[in-house]
Amino acid sequence: MLDAALYGDDDRAVIFTYAWDRLLVDPLPGPRGVADFTGLEPLTPTVWSMPATARPIAPAGSTLPRLAAELPHTFALIDPHHGAEGITRQLEELVSHLEPESIDLLDVGGDILAQGDEPTLKSPLADALTLAASCQVNAPIRLLVAGPGLDGELSPDDLRPTFGSLAHTLAAKDVEPISTVLEWHPSEATAMLAATALGARGACEVRDAGLPVALTDEGPTVHEVDLDDALGRSRLARAVMATATLDEAEAYSREVCGFSEIDYERNKAAWLKEQPPTELDAESVLPRLDRFEAEARSRGVTHTTFRHITEALNLNGSQRDALRRLLINSLPDQYEAPLWKIP
Repeated sequence: MLDAALYGDDDRAVIFTYAWDRLLVDPLPGPRGVADFTGLEPLTPTVWSMPATARPIAPAGSTLPRLAAELPHTFALIDPHHGAEGITRQLEELVSHLEPESIDLLDVGGDILAQGDEPTLKSPLADALTLAASCQVNAPIRLLVAGPGLDGELSPDDLRPTFGSLAHTLAAKDVEPISTVLEWHPSEATAMLAATALGARGACEVRDAGLPVALTDEGPTVHEVDLDDALGRSRLARAVMATATLDEAEAYSREVCGFSEIDYERNKAAWLKEQPPTELDAESVLPRLDRFEAEARSRGVTHTTFRHITEALNLNGSQRDALRRLLINSLPDQYEAPLWKIP
């Protein structure tokens, strides 16, 4: 979406990204690496691209092959299992191989600017590793923060003092290139970024915990941030700069932030295995949806994501797409793409 907005529809970027879909898509905790896929294609000695024909090795799951099938860009896999040193090496090889005209490090929400001790911080590890690697590569990299606060972790008030120039404000026309992807992709932050560009305003509940996120005029903005300033703020990024394994980086997260998001995923995955299956049909789902919406209204909520509804109704991730179809078919007026509107 931002590639089309900033560089034009004809640009064909290489999108270097994690295969870390969380438990809604992937039942295995943590990020997936090269060894978790078949059909990857080598770009450099340590960087592999994700063609549409690639497949995660069961029981792993990933949205990347479908993204590669539906979008014209090249997707390359960030493999964090060799820590920040490994990602730095991957970035250096990509820069040498591609000789890109520009390199943008993009974070939606702004938790890449966390100091590490914020009580609302939930998932700092991927951001810290990528930030640490970007600061060690001998190439100009521009840090962009889109949708301040849309990840539900840091507030826009805390982020504004760090912003440099405004790079772009997304509009409805910018969402069009990915509108079909948003019909199925579970990313909540991207969904809210697109929704605010399309004009949605109010309060949206996200994630399993129902974190409240404000949908405001600031939602579709994209800001430049000084990369060195971001590193200076992030205690975790500075701590993991010399890490050579993901386990080592995770240990620093426990030390600096007091927790590891992968530990949270491990505990949640074990809990999910013990839960009995829940029936998915209109007669059982719609009354539960009514109760959920009544409670949400009492909290001032105007929108939510399909991920949050799935978890709030005690359904598992594999039922999300079927739930989405059921709700849209049953109550089409409440679908404010790509979010669900609380009437």
